[in-house]
Formats: sequence, C-alpha cells, structure tokens
Amino acid sequence: MSLEEPTLRDDLDRFDRPDGLDRPDGIDRLDGLDRLNAADPDDAEAALLVCCGSRRWARRVAAHRPYPAPDALLAAADTAARALGRADLCEAFAAEAAAAFTPSQARAAGALRAAHAAYERRFGHVFVICLDGCRPEEALGRLLSALAVRLAGTLHEEHATAAGELRRIARGRLTRLAEGTLVAGRGGPAWDLRERQGSRQ
Repeated sequence: MSLEEPTLRDDLDRFDRPDGLDRPDGIDRLDGLDRLNAADPDDAEAALLVCCGSRRWARRVAAHRPYPAPDALLAAADTAARALGRADLCEAFAAEAAAAFTPSQARAAGALRAAHAAYERRFGHVFVICLDGCRPEEALGRLLSALAVRLAGTLHEEHATAAGELRRIARGRLTRLAEGTLVAGRGGPAWDLRERQGSRQ
C-alpha cells in the first residue's frame, strides 16, 4: 500500500446526502458512520471490505444498518466475524497486504519475509496480526516474535489465533471508518510499517 492512496473520506464524499446532491457551502459533512448508514448497499459493502476482506462479513454488517453509534457497528462486526466459515476467513486473509519496509529495515525484512513464507507453507494463508497501539520502532520485532511463536502452534490453534487477530484488525479499521479517517487500501492499518511510522500510529 502506498501513502498516496485516497482516504475513505474521499471515496465516501458521494454519500454526503442520500439523494446524491452536493451539500450547500457552510454545512458540515456527515461523519463516516453517517455516510456508511446512508450509502447504498453496494457502496457500503465496498467500504466495509476495506476493513475486512470477507464478502460475507461485509454483506452482513451492511445489512444491519443503520448503526446509531460506533459501538453498535463494532458489536455487529464482531458477531459477523465469529460466524465466518473457513472459506470466508481464507478470503479475508488473502485480502491482507504483505508487509512493507523502509530501507533501514532491509536486513530484518529479509528474516521476516522468510518467516512469512514458512508460515504460508505451513498454514496456507498470509500471516495476520493487529499492530494497533504498537510503537513503530517495536513493530518489526513484534512481528518476528509473533511469527516464531505461532509457527510452533497447531493448525487448529493458529486458525483460532488468526481469526481473532482479523477481528481486532477489523475493529480498528471500523473505528477509523466511523471517524472518517480510514486510509483506503486493505492491509494498511495493520501491516504497512512505513505508514505506521509516518501517520497516526
């Protein structure tokens, strides 16, 4: 993911009014949650797919609109995530981006790429981990440590762990969606170390 990608606020500007008309000057834009509630089903699902790459999850969350508050959105998202089957989770895992690195991280990046490859061979999908709240300078070490621990687990254990991480990633992205600050591009908020060092985290 690149830092030049448009924000979800840009993508959802057309949802400012349900009738699609431009809002008069001087009237504040709707916040992200209001625009999600007002969006047509296809556009709402597209916005939600930025948060989690499962189409079943996005359809279920979109179908329960309108949400009166962000907490209600997060609760619905958790419920929808826990109902996902193996194929749905694999679809969501596949939507996650590979890690991106700065030049100063090049040496450690080689070790991380090797660990990712070993993980994918063992478990059949990309490694996912939520790094919300992790300091940028600690992110790479946390990724390597988590990979080492999780590579030693069983398929059943890792399936449960990865599903939990996916739920946490989705919750963070949904919170930013509701605030209108989510960066469009799957995987960015959880993965891109360049973004984490240069943005909100």
